[in-house]
Amino acid sequence: MKRRHLEAYLLRDARYYPVLTLTGPRQSGKTTLARATFASHSYASLETIDQRRFAREDPRGFLVQFSGPLIIEEVQHAPDLMSYIQVSVDENPTPDTFCLPCLFCHFF
Repeated sequence: MKRRHLEAYLLRDARYYPVLTLTGPRQSGKTTLARATFASHSYASLETIDQRRFAREDPRGFLVQFSGPLIIEEVQHAPDLMSYIQVSVDENPTPDTFCLPCLFCHFF
């Protein structure tokens, strides 16, 4: 993958903030950038129906299945999940916990 200009900013900001959100239009490289920049993070896609259903029906259970930092693609498909991410971050504000590549998220 071609090294992107935004990678340096993501790495910098991840040292300070527990949640990074990458927004933009479809097929613009948000997830590719996130996965390349944070290759050691766990990854979940809410594009798949079963994962989306799990995140909607049991947000807490969905989140606890992952250990360490997590990239959640298409998080806009499970808007209630954001409340659980907020509680998680409020309880443990460790930087670089979540990276959320999604379309223009209207709930932020």
